[in-house]
Amino acid sequence: MSKATKRKHVVKEVLGEFVTPSEKQQIMRILGTNGNNLHDAVTDSGERFLLSMPTKFRKNIWIKRGDFVIVDPIEEGDKVKGEISFILYRDHIQYLRKLGVWPKGFKVDGESGDRKQEVQKDENDCEEQEEDEHSNSDSDDDGDLFVNTNRATVQYSESEEDSNDSDEEEENEEDE
Repeated sequence: MSKATKRKHVVKEVLGEFVTPSEKQQIMRILGTNGNNLHDAVTDSGERFLLSMPTKFRKNIWIKRGDFVIVDPIEEGDKVKGEISFILYRDHIQYLRKLGVWPKGFKVDGESGDRKQEVQKDENDCEEQEEDEHSNSDSDDDGDLFVNTNRATVQYSESEEDSNDSDEEEENEEDE
């Protein structure tokens, strides 16, 4: 089987099938990568484990910090305690939540236990959207653009004092 055919089948399996974890399997959240196809993960109860990526996923499917996976435990493992058996995407998570097998320790997509916070958050989002629509009516909608969550966002702003100082310096230079 060629690499392209193998990749096609692996991607089709991951995106198309809906899997429920067996009694031995657990759902875990990826905390980061340690290299050599090893990933640091945490259970819903807070236990941290090192997981290995099986060869069928390597260079075919990518996972990042915050993704959820179904893990087969490795009993004889000293450092590596499990192997990733399935990578969960948004549709898979919704399916597992409908079935009621999603761990209660994981909150997904801003889910919170307090309904009042959800309502307040929704109201704030609506107000922000209205403000954005009024202020950006002429510009294109950038809401669908991909945002890289693996990098910290840094916003630089120039204070009024800095801008006044630089204006004065420019005026002094022009006078000379």
